[in-house]
Amino acid sequence: MEQKPDTIKISVSQREELFASYANLFVTVRGSSVFSGDQAMKKAKEVSQLVDELIRFGLKAEDIHLQGVHVENNSGGLLKSSSAAYRLKVRCEKLDQIADVLDIVTSQKNATLERIEWKYADEEAHERGLEAAITKAKAKAEKVAVAMGVNLLGVYDFLENTYDEEAPIPFQMQAQAVRAKSFVAAVEQGPSLGMDIQHSKVIHINVDVWYRVSAFL
Repeated sequence: MEQKPDTIKISVSQREELFASYANLFVTVRGSSVFSGDQAMKKAKEVSQLVDELIRFGLKAEDIHLQGVHVENNSGGLLKSSSAAYRLKVRCEKLDQIADVLDIVTSQKNATLERIEWKYADEEAHERGLEAAITKAKAKAEKVAVAMGVNLLGVYDFLENTYDEEAPIPFQMQAQAVRAKSFVAAVEQGPSLGMDIQHSKVIHINVDVWYRVSAFL
């Protein structure tokens, strides 16, 4: 069995902040009739009313997607006599419009905002953080080696772990109870709705590097 060489272990962490570039709003609309597919967007009056309002505001039709329809029927009758819960995903490209979009959604008495999903476009953040962490590890290893009176010979092992501190937690909001003014107040003055609204997140890149070292000089 090959004997492990003399090593020193260096652990460092790098913090990178990412800012949201757009958001997806997940909305449930309760309708008094059942439709599916494109018909639901046009013929379910509760859904079409919300969609029309969002488009009038300036959102594009392709930014509003029907993700699913849940039929609610306790009588065992035909679909025509049933009600339905329509699950929509609304993409908001401009974050400064979220308050207005929320105002439109929450003004619909049959609509409920389930959660907001923030999306981040900085795909290079991890690579940038990893490179910075490796640079820090090497600099730290060189200082340790000098203090210990040894030379760095190379890398014996390397371990990387990334922690994303953003934990998306769905929150429930009754449409008729939440208005845009409440949303703005929550952002400016701190949470007042029992939820956190955030536009950025932090990722932590942790590296452990085992450096091979020489005998004492």
